[in-house]
Amino acid sequence: MEMSDEQISRMMERYKKGLETKKQLYHDVKKHDPEFIAQNRERARLHYEKNKDKKKQNYEKNKERNKLLNLFNYYKKKDMLDKLQDKYPEKYKQLQDMGKIES
Repeated sequence: MEMSDEQISRMMERYKKGLETKKQLYHDVKKHDPEFIAQNRERARLHYEKNKDKKKQNYEKNKERNKLLNLFNYYKKKDMLDKLQDKYPEKYKQLQDMGKIES
């Protein structure tokens, strides 16, 4: 099925207009509906309960990386990356491997 550029642009305009209409409906009507608010909170609560272990695993998996990035950001903010290299050479090497620090 071949479409001309005019047809494609018309379809895109209708799609964008539909998105804008749905967005406006949500912000004007749906967001303030108490029934919708209750359903949304229930959905969020169930999602939280269902994925609690995933969050914990993700935290444990990225714990060392996050500590390393926090250390990097601290020394970078203080403009003392040379002290980071002197004090923590192995962590400095890891940051270079991650691409945070240029060699």
